[in-house]
Amino acid sequence: QVQLVESGGGLVQAGGSLRLSCAASGRPVSGYAMAWFRQAPGKEREFVATISGTTVGLTYYANSVKGRFTISRDSAKNTVYLQMNSLKPEDTAVYYCATRNGSYYYTRVSEYYYWGQGTQVTVSS
Repeated sequence: QVQLVESGGGLVQAGGSLRLSCAASGRPVSGYAMAWFRQAPGKEREFVATISGTTVGLTYYANSVKGRFTISRDSAKNTVYLQMNSLKPEDTAVYYCATRNGSYYYTRVSEYYYWGQGTQVTVSS
């Protein structure tokens, strides 16, 4: 059974940084695509960043976070991270970790089968 547990959310001022963690169990984070999505109140869940399950670990980002956020994985800890720098109030949302049954990444919510419970990120202006 695949389980994903996010942590690291919190309240931060604009311009600050946070690092989110997604601890996986049930299968390795390498070998399967992993992704971060977010959902703000009243809005649909949207893609943030993804890393492929291939050996190289190709990454892809939403335009809104490119250059500010970095996704990475630690196979030894079976954990995926999202380093968020230069945070803006519009980054405020619940952030979800997800994985799919394949190594190639996608940006659509429907492509991901396993989801964590989410962690709240609030950026104050």
